[in-house]
Amino acid sequence: DVWGVDTVARRWAKGRDAPGVRRCCVCARDEGTRARARAMTPTIACRMQRTIMVIIILMCVALAFAPAHAFKAHDFKTCATSSFCARTREAYAGVLDTHVVGEDAHVVGGGRETRARVVGVDRDAVRIELFSVRDDVFVEGVIETYASGAVRVRVDEQGESAKRYVPVDILTPSVASGASRVPLDVVSRTNAAIELRAVTDDGVIVRVVVALAPFKVDVFHGESAAPSASMNARGGFVFEKKHDAAEGETFEETFNGHKDTRKNGPMAVAFDVTFPTASDVYGIPERATTLSLKPTRAYESHESQSKGWFGLGGGGGNAAASGDGENGGARNETTIGEPYRLYNLDVFEYVEESAFGLYGSIPMMTAHGSSGGEPRTSGIYFHNPSEMYVDVNTDGANGVHTRWMAESGAMDVFILPGNSPAAVLRQYSSLTGTTSMPPMFSLGYHQCRWNYRDENDVKEVDQGFDEHDIPYDVLWLDIEHTDGKRYMTWDQSVFPTPERMINDVASRGRKMVTIVDPHVKIDDRYPVYKEAKDKGFYVKNNDGATDFDGWCWPGSSTYLDVTNPHVREWWANKFSLASYKGSTKDLYIWNDMNEPSVFNGPEITMQKDLIHHGAVEHREVHNAFGMYYHMATAEGIKRRNDNKRPFVLSRAFFAGTQRVGPIWTGDNTADWNHLAVSLPMVLTLGVSGLTFSGADVGGFFGNPDAQLMTRWYQVGTYYPFFRGHAHLETKRREPWLFGEESTAIIRAAIRDRYALLPYMYTLFEESHRNGAPVLRPLWYEFPADAYAFKLQESFMLGSSILVQPVLTQDAKSVSVYLPKGVWYSQRTGTRVFGAKTIVEPVTLADVPVYVRGGSIFVRKDRARRSTAAMKGDPVTIIIALDENGEAHGTYYADDGESYEYASKNSAYMRRSMSFKNGALTIRAASDAEGGAGNANAFVDDSLVERVTIYGSVKSNTATCKATGDTFEVISKGVTLSHIKRPNVRMSQDVTLTI
Repeated sequence: DVWGVDTVARRWAKGRDAPGVRRCCVCARDEGTRARARAMTPTIACRMQRTIMVIIILMCVALAFAPAHAFKAHDFKTCATSSFCARTREAYAGVLDTHVVGEDAHVVGGGRETRARVVGVDRDAVRIELFSVRDDVFVEGVIETYASGAVRVRVDEQGESAKRYVPVDILTPSVASGASRVPLDVVSRTNAAIELRAVTDDGVIVRVVVALAPFKVDVFHGESAAPSASMNARGGFVFEKKHDAAEGETFEETFNGHKDTRKNGPMAVAFDVTFPTASDVYGIPERATTLSLKPTRAYESHESQSKGWFGLGGGGGNAAASGDGENGGARNETTIGEPYRLYNLDVFEYVEESAFGLYGSIPMMTAHGSSGGEPRTSGIYFHNPSEMYVDVNTDGANGVHTRWMAESGAMDVFILPGNSPAAVLRQYSSLTGTTSMPPMFSLGYHQCRWNYRDENDVKEVDQGFDEHDIPYDVLWLDIEHTDGKRYMTWDQSVFPTPERMINDVASRGRKMVTIVDPHVKIDDRYPVYKEAKDKGFYVKNNDGATDFDGWCWPGSSTYLDVTNPHVREWWANKFSLASYKGSTKDLYIWNDMNEPSVFNGPEITMQKDLIHHGAVEHREVHNAFGMYYHMATAEGIKRRNDNKRPFVLSRAFFAGTQRVGPIWTGDNTADWNHLAVSLPMVLTLGVSGLTFSGADVGGFFGNPDAQLMTRWYQVGTYYPFFRGHAHLETKRREPWLFGEESTAIIRAAIRDRYALLPYMYTLFEESHRNGAPVLRPLWYEFPADAYAFKLQESFMLGSSILVQPVLTQDAKSVSVYLPKGVWYSQRTGTRVFGAKTIVEPVTLADVPVYVRGGSIFVRKDRARRSTAAMKGDPVTIIIALDENGEAHGTYYADDGESYEYASKNSAYMRRSMSFKNGALTIRAASDAEGGAGNANAFVDDSLVERVTIYGSVKSNTATCKATGDTFEVISKGVTLSHIKRPNVRMSQDVTLTI
């Protein structure tokens, strides 16, 4: 092995392609350099002459140190170079002059007024036909309403044989089967419109008005005068029908030398949705941009349009018009010029403030504003995993207009009428599922690096945490642990006894993770490759017969067709202990590169005309591919561990990933901008249904200094997924390597994470029940506070804790906005009444954290080495009194690893805690609070060792009502007191009176 000059690692790898031959691999700073290096370094004889060796090393060095730009825009498409986006972006009713999207016989809408006719009214569905110029050329539509209140509008080709691809295993079974549909009553019906009414499972009325000429769907929450959302209000409907090429016509396209045969021709769909009462929209991850999505095109009123749906003022700059009204005001916001893209891609060192799509896609958007002085929230989910673009136009008092453009697939749209942030998340979660309950260890701190070198390195890092009294739960191994990037193998020269190594780490209550990527090295001596090849389990070339061969970390690779349920079943079994040699039940998995990443493919991914199971083109499934791989891997770990909860991290994701496991925000950089943008990224994922996420602490690329590293750990304390990770070329950065001061502060930050785990676990269970995010933007908790709508540098942990992290270098103070209510400084107990902004001085050790009045939650404050060591530890109850001297909260516990909480045994415990009239009462939770659980199946007998009260307490003793025991109340100031060692159990019904 040769490790090259300075920080650029070049390895003569262990690829044994022939006797006495090794393959040269280069790890450079960007994919372009890597690709050039691979092309210039063919298989070379092991005993080469020294002069040849020197020449090749110098060539590698020259390539590695050539100018490398982090994000190379020319490698990726924009709307202008994505033909379907360019065709459909400008198409809306009344505009015919600049963009022709097809012949009349092949397009419905697309610049011509779309009309509808009702062809059937069933008990739970209304069937329509949509057409434009010719009423004998139409597409079929169905409108349905579900028990959650979601309204579904489906548009597809005529006839069963022509139906578009719709992804499977994304929607929940009750939605996919239609079991959760509710009856639709016809309120009125004329030649112009049909009005429908449904009642949700919680008794809320949802009204749907379908206008026929032109076609429009308005969805109303209850008896509201203004619709929650309007589909096709601006005439942007486009449906390109599949057809054969005419004589002399070709469907082929090329991008950067890559050919796309497009054998089915243009099949784009597009539509517009207006949120009339909204001022802000959120969601459609993933990208490194603001929480409140910026307009993508300059405003131009509908009446004055002459060239395009939003007007043609794109490319940035300000528009001239301004609006008024209570839902947002100004229209003349700076625009970003490019629509938001949803297309899963491996993006090297992504840039912030960009509409460019990253590793995952969730085509779900939440709109928020006010009407009649009341907050209004609604949303949309577009059930389509093909490439997509979304335009956003802020229109002042007229709301927010959005335009959705997909390359192919069905037009399958769910409108979510809300009417609150929590209601929208419940409705969305009813469609795609809620967050799976995580194993408790996965909420602790994770330590990762590309790569820990060998078993001794693993041992030293593990010991380092104990020597520095820093807790952690999971140690990770990246791709270098494998035998030549053959996943589920071990490099025996550096990891000769993996099972012993894992067991050693596990002996201290910890776990390990190894990486398993979706590319499979082409090598007939690699059993995984050979077996899948023989079974025909790989993605096929566009001939539908030969296996696709793409380039990734191992070199030439194939890709499992995980859209096939039989392939997923086979892949899950590969994680058995008998198959994955050297693994144990304490080893968990990390799926990277599953967008999928293909180094020599268009946009570093698969060609769109590759063929999947059922003769489906890759373009139809692209954004869901990574989720299917994630799903199969998680199922394998679940089976291996006897139906215990799996833990599998994924980089790629789609709607429904929350049911499978966590994701992280990908290849970020060690700079202050990426620290700051991590918050809107994680918050956006949370309000899009995927709350179990986090960013690489410290940044994946680059070398953070002590201040940046310290500040990042202080933020990471609150990420739902908390992991430090670093690139191969970076300096070592374990938490104790940044000097004594930073080590002490980082230790305190990680310990605080562990202290918060009882509260965070309770929040995850809430997310599991109803979809609520763990980390929340302020507007989610304070929907009537317009000032909070765009705030993204502070956040709520659940409903009880507000955090204002320090995100700028050398900060001496930070502004903290506290919404209406009572707030207490967590550190000093100082009481503040909102709504107001305060300026708080900070040192490197300080992060302003405020506890919300009216809250009760539970901590565990004893310092331990891991979550396993915390089992049975006593708890601290935190009480923060509101303006009436009252507070309420819940505490949830189960075994932290099984699914018994969901079984008929109801093996969990939920306790309700309330404070009123000077008394703390702990009792079994009611059904309205989620249920108490079964005390015969599970009991958490943790002692209460302290009760901390924020707020005025006018006594120095507390009495237990049941026993008559008294306890000292120790005052730490006017608004902070402690009851020490009451020693009641959380499982007891008890009242402590002050």
